[in-house]
Amino acid sequence: MSTGTEQSPAPPVGPPGEPRRLHPLTPPARGWVVIAACLGVVVHNFNSQWATPSRLIIGLGVLIPLALGYGYLSWWFTTFRIEGDDLRLDSGVVFRRTRHVRLSRLQAVDVVRPLAARLFGLAELQLQVAGGDKAEASLSFLGEADAQRLRAELLARAAGVRPDVGEAPEQALVSVPLSAVVGSVLLSLGTWAALAPSLVVLFLAVVLAEPAIVFGTVPLFLAAWQFTAGRVIRNFDFTVARSPDGLRLRHGLLEQRHQTVPPGRVQAVRIAQPWLWRLRGWVRVEINVAGYGGRDGDKKETILLPVAPREVAHGLLGQILPGVDIDTIELIPAPRRARWHDPVGWSAYAYGADAEVFVARSGRFHRILDVIPHAKVQSVRRTQGPWERRLGLATVHLDSTPGPVHVKAARRDVAEAEAMVAEQAERSRTGRREAGAERWIQPASDSSSGSTSSLDGGAR
Repeated sequence: MSTGTEQSPAPPVGPPGEPRRLHPLTPPARGWVVIAACLGVVVHNFNSQWATPSRLIIGLGVLIPLALGYGYLSWWFTTFRIEGDDLRLDSGVVFRRTRHVRLSRLQAVDVVRPLAARLFGLAELQLQVAGGDKAEASLSFLGEADAQRLRAELLARAAGVRPDVGEAPEQALVSVPLSAVVGSVLLSLGTWAALAPSLVVLFLAVVLAEPAIVFGTVPLFLAAWQFTAGRVIRNFDFTVARSPDGLRLRHGLLEQRHQTVPPGRVQAVRIAQPWLWRLRGWVRVEINVAGYGGRDGDKKETILLPVAPREVAHGLLGQILPGVDIDTIELIPAPRRARWHDPVGWSAYAYGADAEVFVARSGRFHRILDVIPHAKVQSVRRTQGPWERRLGLATVHLDSTPGPVHVKAARRDVAEAEAMVAEQAERSRTGRREAGAERWIQPASDSSSGSTSSLDGGAR
């Protein structure tokens, strides 16, 4: 475990209210896609009758300068400034657009460094606000040092402290080794399910001596890439650190991402264990975070720990929910008649609760343990399908913000489900009343003095 060192205060990127521009290298960093597309057209039509080498060269000599010229015009007309409690962004060459991002509603500021931007020494800031289903604003691109300073300034203003305090120190908690990331991919049934069609296509292409078959099944290979090498690339060098402004996550090989999960913003937690992962005792931790909702296609935002031993994951859970030990919560299994509704998975259904959280378990083969604090429950509802009505069963749902975690106590007795809805509604009211207000860098209970010995070793 490494311990962060105190950093000297860093000055803000610029005076408040003064317009600031993005980095001058932003146009080429953004325009590489256009240049690559032009080069692709040249290669594809190099031997065609109408596209002679001279015409292609002339076309490139016109299109690329035009694209870069428009890029620089867009860069020149794009400015941002801090006005009181707002971050103001002005953009547009022909049609002007102004956006105001309220810093008091700021949930997260992520630093993203795509591969093309890293070649220029640039980084992108993505601002998430409460209630948004995507990034409210994106500043792409800034110099890496300026991006870090501006991130620290915005977080400080959102917390109501001096904007020149600099970035808070951090303390390393978990570092996921590459061997564990690769092993988790190889021990996933989804990996082999995605690879199987691609392998069949390759086999047929070789046997039939028809290479064109491969080009017609590009989507299969893209899916296989996402489930295999794509997961390794996204979770490469995954580290979790603790700081006064929350848990900091860093990961990525081609696109490096620096996220901060602020205290009090985690709405629900899921600890998942695929079937083959039991051989190594590994689990995955996913979270619902306020401001990150609605991103079903962007799992990078919701993964707190891609793979780790169970005891390491539970230790990290203690950083999010101080004082909560889910191992001590007694789980109540589903009634035996639930086996007529779900013959395979009925025995895995169970739920439990203590004074702080509600816990629900499911999954016979793919084990799932969902945890939600009472104060974060947005609504409680009971559902009952036709077969459940026939068996006298019902399912209780505890709704959270959008995300991968959906907490439900499935296949309960109807009377038990009705009592559970009433009890949980009361727990939620009490939890919200006792939780009080959360400041950005002032969680309700300080866990920074807790021991992190349980995080040392298993995933390092």
